[in-house]
Amino acid sequence: MTLKFTKMHGAGNDFIVIDAINQSVNLTSDLCQQLADRRFGVGADQILLVEKSHTKGVDFRYRIFNSDGSEVEQCGNGARAFVKFVVDKGLTDQREIKVETMAGTITPKLEEDGRITVDMGAPIFSPDLIPFDAQGLQSTQQHAASVWPLQVGATSFAICAVSMGNPHAVQIVSDVDTADVAQTGPLIENHVRFPKRVNAGFMQIIDRHHIQLRVYERGAGETLSCGTGACAAAVSGIQMGLLDSPVKVSTKGGILSIAWDGDQQSVLMTGPAMNVFEGSIDI
Repeated sequence: MTLKFTKMHGAGNDFIVIDAINQSVNLTSDLCQQLADRRFGVGADQILLVEKSHTKGVDFRYRIFNSDGSEVEQCGNGARAFVKFVVDKGLTDQREIKVETMAGTITPKLEEDGRITVDMGAPIFSPDLIPFDAQGLQSTQQHAASVWPLQVGATSFAICAVSMGNPHAVQIVSDVDTADVAQTGPLIENHVRFPKRVNAGFMQIIDRHHIQLRVYERGAGETLSCGTGACAAAVSGIQMGLLDSPVKVSTKGGILSIAWDGDQQSVLMTGPAMNVFEGSIDI
């Protein structure tokens, strides 16, 4: 069987995007790992599947598979690639669409300058809904944020736990370039207090409107950019009283802009999405 795909990236977070409307696709965990392999496959952080929606008033269904084959709820950078893909392929004539995900409906919009803005919905801070097991922990209140101690071996990290449709643990570091992401990231990702695993964010605050960020993503390892991670870091910093909206998030792969007015308001993420190449692979 020959599978057609488009290779894309959003600020360096790279994807294999597959049209599952005009071709039949059965994505298994093994196939995802094969496709995502950077030596024996196409190579990607995530595989994105474009499907028809069966929900009235919703344009598409969006499914996300990590490079380890696990299906996840949300991917912010992928959402931007998604809307560019469906517009470029003529699957819609709308510049703003409604897309259903495992985490709910999102609304990405293709702007006139080519960037994409995604309404990511409101952040969730309730531990039970993230999910984050806070039983027995004592949080410290920093402005409007609950900062939790997370014991990793002999070290206790101060984290903000937040869901942007997927779970995040955000910590502040003095220098993001020297942060021990490779060692600490997987330990946080697989911490017992996060029953569905977690994306580990390492945030350096430059000023009240600018941060630098690295994210060790659940099921993918460190990526050059993480859209939901950028949202989680920005809202955590705003909740802690350290940042003001909008926040420029500098990652290794590019820059994202995050706007949030607090409370139960939606987080708006704006950034690029780029085509890399078209291809087909025998599977």
